[in-house]
Amino acid sequence: MTFAATPPPRSRPPQRSRARRFVPLGVAAWVVLEIWLLTLVADAAGGLTVLLLLVAGVVAGGYVIKRAGRRAWKNLTESVQQGGPAASGTSAGPEEQKSSGSGNTLPMLGGLLLMFPGLLSDAAGLLCLFPPTRKLLHRRAERLLTRQVRYTPGGLGDAFQQARMHQQDGKIVQGEVIREDEPPSPRRDDPQLPR
Repeated sequence: MTFAATPPPRSRPPQRSRARRFVPLGVAAWVVLEIWLLTLVADAAGGLTVLLLLVAGVVAGGYVIKRAGRRAWKNLTESVQQGGPAASGTSAGPEEQKSSGSGNTLPMLGGLLLMFPGLLSDAAGLLCLFPPTRKLLHRRAERLLTRQVRYTPGGLGDAFQQARMHQQDGKIVQGEVIREDEPPSPRRDDPQLPR
């Protein structure tokens, strides 16, 4: 018989996050709404029209993703050959970013949404492709992500902390911050294992 201490009872079970609670419900509602809209269109215009809409969405989405991927590859190879932002780790100025197209994430997401079967996903994909709404979505997502990264302890922003130094000529130099004020971790004196 053992007389070990019993662990204290938990006062209440750990709470699930809101995302884990509501995302599956949202996905299920999205799927039901997509199916309902497809049946409405099929009743109004016919099953062949719905099939043609779905096939056209897949073809258009594939074309958009391929085009955005080629543009991203071209930008990467040009910047590596010229020793630009991707090669040297320096950040481009705002004028350079705007002239280069500043990102292929939303066009790729738009193409992916076009490839999903359904009319709502096609509408959301077209919103990602239309330039005014793409800029709006880009600004909102950037603001949301910078706020989330900035305030999340132990998150991505904490793991890869970046520092920016402004020089007199207005250029921004990026670099990684390495804190040397923390004491080094104690060295383990484990015996060496034979190889």
